[in-house]
Amino acid sequence: MKFAEHLTAHITPEWRKQYINYEEMKAMLYMAVEEAPSVDSVEDEVLKRHFANFDENFFHYCDKELKKINTFYSEKLAEATRKFATLKAELKTCIEESERSAKKSKSLKKTAGLPHRKAQELKLAFSEYYLSLILLQNYQNLNHTGFRKILKKHDKLLRVDSGAKWRQDHVEASHFFTNKDIDNIINETESMVTNELEGGDRQRAMKRLRVPPLGEQQSPWTTFKVGLFSGSFIVLGIVVVLSAIFHDISGENLKVTFRLYRGPLLIIEFIFLIGVNIYGWRSSGVNHVLIFELDPRNHLSEQHLMELAAIFGVIWTLSMLSYLYSASLSIPAFINPLTLTIIMVAFLINPFHVFHHDARFWLLRISGRMIAAPFFHVGFADFWLADQLNSLATALLDFEYLVCFYFTNGNWFEARDASICMEKDFIIRPIFNCLPAWFRFAQCLRRYRDTREAFPHLVNAGKYSTTFMVVIFATLKSFNSRYYSTTFENPYTWLWIAASVISTIYAYTWDIKMDWGLFDKNAGENTFLREEVVYSSTGFYYFAIIEDLVLRCSWALSFYITEMKYLSGDVMTSITGILEVFRRFVWNFFRLENEHLNNCGKFRAVRDISIAPIDSSDQTLILRMMDEPDGVINRYTKTNRPKPKKTKDPEKRSLLPPRGSLQDLTIDIDGTKKL
Repeated sequence: MKFAEHLTAHITPEWRKQYINYEEMKAMLYMAVEEAPSVDSVEDEVLKRHFANFDENFFHYCDKELKKINTFYSEKLAEATRKFATLKAELKTCIEESERSAKKSKSLKKTAGLPHRKAQELKLAFSEYYLSLILLQNYQNLNHTGFRKILKKHDKLLRVDSGAKWRQDHVEASHFFTNKDIDNIINETESMVTNELEGGDRQRAMKRLRVPPLGEQQSPWTTFKVGLFSGSFIVLGIVVVLSAIFHDISGENLKVTFRLYRGPLLIIEFIFLIGVNIYGWRSSGVNHVLIFELDPRNHLSEQHLMELAAIFGVIWTLSMLSYLYSASLSIPAFINPLTLTIIMVAFLINPFHVFHHDARFWLLRISGRMIAAPFFHVGFADFWLADQLNSLATALLDFEYLVCFYFTNGNWFEARDASICMEKDFIIRPIFNCLPAWFRFAQCLRRYRDTREAFPHLVNAGKYSTTFMVVIFATLKSFNSRYYSTTFENPYTWLWIAASVISTIYAYTWDIKMDWGLFDKNAGENTFLREEVVYSSTGFYYFAIIEDLVLRCSWALSFYITEMKYLSGDVMTSITGILEVFRRFVWNFFRLENEHLNNCGKFRAVRDISIAPIDSSDQTLILRMMDEPDGVINRYTKTNRPKPKKTKDPEKRSLLPPRGSLQDLTIDIDGTKKL
């Protein structure tokens, strides 16, 4: 592998601009050689003057790059040193507190004296800190190798030794290369975690601290299972389609079948596409692990999610086949979709430490925070999950229908009146339809409460409030349809159309401008996009802009097709539900990219979780303080800059979060609060 490829593959994405600009320097060298006068046509003095002028510019550029690297390395090293002192002080405080509360224990061997939660928080804090040290060490090594390679290439192409001399005089004597503090801190951290937190067990300590190799490959067994279950799902899916064609399912049974099996299928599609999202993020250097605040040593890969989707897909197809052939199997037809749902729910809430326990309970924890949105600080994962639920509204309604159906339908062999839980339900169903939008609406209000910034939070809340109007007018349209001979005589039809148009325009504009950050006036050569893009092809961005608009307007096409009786409402709902999950899949790529670029602007590469607990007012204060002219960000003028509030005894605060607050807090490494 050439060094340029090696550098691209191993850099920390958030620090991309702080590495040696190897490609630019290599291009300068080749350009100098190409533009050099021919030896046969000019005198040696002219040729020497050409290369002397080039060397002056080239080494000036090298010096500028070296200063950039030295400055960044020094800042990060100072930050790491302060962080290490903070962690040592917190560990010492915990030891002293435990010794006072349990005098029988004279040491922290095996952390017996530490409260379990405190010990776990310290271990997590040290593991994240250790990751930041390894990234900085990697930064140090890659840049030194970059200088060595480019200066060696300089001497080879120009047939001189000035590059080697410059490296000896400047690079080898530079702070980022000669300073070995990072190695010492790494060794001290390993020793401290081993002796104080793992009772002297170095193997266990290093397992906790181990940083996964960049681009770590999945096990062959996982890859095999993905292929096995995916192939099985495709084959069984074809069998289901053929069986459905030759089985005459009509009337109420057909409607009920759509509604009972559609929701699980949408969830399976969603899981698979999230796996594709993760593959795309990882391939393009978008650090989703950091953005979602996942454990970098233990999280699901794209193959795990694809495997899970394939397994559920196989179960779904087997359930469908059992439903279609229930008469031949002499089993009640409607026991099959209920069993399928129970299996999927049981997998999610299974309390045992099997089947990706940590990932499942991360999802449950974030779901709980989403449901209780007004009462918790809102992190990225919280509102991202609520956005996903907005695209899974059809699946949520189908789950509500399933519960209603099994409570009202006493016959497990045949469906009775299917309209009881659909057309005649004008209370519970609209409430369920509004729930996803309510979660995001409440989150926006909470973020406004925490930051006191009307834009974007109140404006974003307004976007989700339009969904309430769409649902209300759709319900009134359906309720009053019996009083009018045609759909368009119903005044609520026009109100529903108007509300839907407003909601679509509002949501689409927010998608493109705010969530994706496109149509930036400083886009430069990336017309209609933004100045910096992550994905390799700009065509992908233009496709997404058009695709998002078309699928945002799919409700209009669905309304037209059902009104013209070309297809039934259930079929169109199924199609639009599948398309909406696909739209969210594309949206995810650019929403995470935009968040990633924000992290890049702050050089935030790891979680910083062992900072003093901060309440909502303090979070706002930190944001305002960082907006001062000498801070990292400057969004306010002197006339409207908020005055900082006084706090009581800030030096007496604990450095670890209180119970339950660890996941609520994310401070980036430059000191800015991440909301």
